[in-house]
Amino acid sequence: MLPLLLLLLLSSGDVRAQRVSGQRKNGSCVCQVNPAMWSFPAVNYEAVLRQVQSCEGSLSSLREQVELSNRCLPLIQALITNVTEQLNPLKYLQNRGIYTNLPLDLLGQELSQLETDIGAIHSQLNNGQTTKLSKEVAKLRTDVDRLQMSDTINMKTVKETLRYLKNSAESCKSIPKDFRGRERHCLKGLISNISNPVMTKVSPHGKSYISGSWGMQAQMDSEGQKNSYWVQPLLNSHIWGNTLRLYQTYKDFMASANHMDFTVAPSFTDVNTIEGPSAILYGEALYYHCYRSADVCRYDLNSSTVQRVTLPGIGVGFNNKFPYCYYDCRINSDVDVEADESGLWALYATVGNHGNLVVSRLVWDGEAKTLNVTQTWETRLFKKAVSNAFMVCGVLYATRYVDEYREEVFYAFDTATGKDDNTLALPLEKVAKGVASLSYNPINKQIYMYNDGYLLAYQAHFQV
Repeated sequence: MLPLLLLLLLSSGDVRAQRVSGQRKNGSCVCQVNPAMWSFPAVNYEAVLRQVQSCEGSLSSLREQVELSNRCLPLIQALITNVTEQLNPLKYLQNRGIYTNLPLDLLGQELSQLETDIGAIHSQLNNGQTTKLSKEVAKLRTDVDRLQMSDTINMKTVKETLRYLKNSAESCKSIPKDFRGRERHCLKGLISNISNPVMTKVSPHGKSYISGSWGMQAQMDSEGQKNSYWVQPLLNSHIWGNTLRLYQTYKDFMASANHMDFTVAPSFTDVNTIEGPSAILYGEALYYHCYRSADVCRYDLNSSTVQRVTLPGIGVGFNNKFPYCYYDCRINSDVDVEADESGLWALYATVGNHGNLVVSRLVWDGEAKTLNVTQTWETRLFKKAVSNAFMVCGVLYATRYVDEYREEVFYAFDTATGKDDNTLALPLEKVAKGVASLSYNPINKQIYMYNDGYLLAYQAHFQV
């Protein structure tokens, strides 16, 4: 029996000694040792292997998430930019009080989806870029919620109620007994039909002057200019004019003979220059929009003097702020002067009425020699959504573009009741694309259109 000392290297890296007994047998030393001290750690190996496999799976998943984030983050950033661009005009309108109903619900839905997407990515990555995106979308949510609550729910309702009450008050203010017109047809309701053009003529100044106004003298009891026809072209940049051409008879007008020319202002930049296709001849005076102002001017044909009045309202539009548009904007058509059975009117838009049409009644005081505004109504019709407008029996009629050869009367607002009707569909044929002006004549019940250098007349028919 021989004593032996074995040095064993364990799997843990430790070295341990074990004393055992051995026997000499057939020239060899035979001994018995305890193998438990140096057996291979299979269990530990399997545990480590599982951890390695799990780690590989986690790394693969993380790599996929990073790749997905790299693809999604630019898209989300673009979506944030898009939503911001949609919101910026809304904030601009809110700050200035000029707005119509915008798709806030759709914007809110898009923003909700964006919040969900960014929240999911931020919970996975939680880095500086996702934190920035989260803050930006949270700010957008605050802005949209504030706009939805203040403008759409509260302010819109309050402002609409105020508009209705103001119009009702105006309709009740000192309305004369013949306000609905001296002629019986005014009591029969709205226009029911408009004829095809009963007259078509090229402007005596030529087709190149595409903007202006024309018609027959519109004051029903006028003596001096009872049957006169007139043309007022805008000779400078289709915006400004300073002359009026007058024909004493229809025959002279059709023959472009025996006319008289009046010089309203000495230049195209004078304070009394005509701006926009806005004029109307009423009695022995021409009424029109004054040069670069919120004023309506009255030029007296006999004395060559000019009187003016400033239109009421917060931020009256002029200098092409609220022109007639719909399809193409008619430059500097901000203020439109009209006449009907009840007198003179000014049609325009204001910032205070959110760019919607405003109707003001004009009265000339012959004794005091002053032009005055006596009543004002606010409509819900956005002026830039209208191609033109005119007055009949105290009712505002608005048109819109249909195609190159047709307009359509689609809207009416009755100043006697303060109510509107947007169900009309009265066609107006034309020979050219653009409509510079429309005006109604209470004497012969005709509607006059200045149609890109062509002069057209229509017969209006009323409900029986």
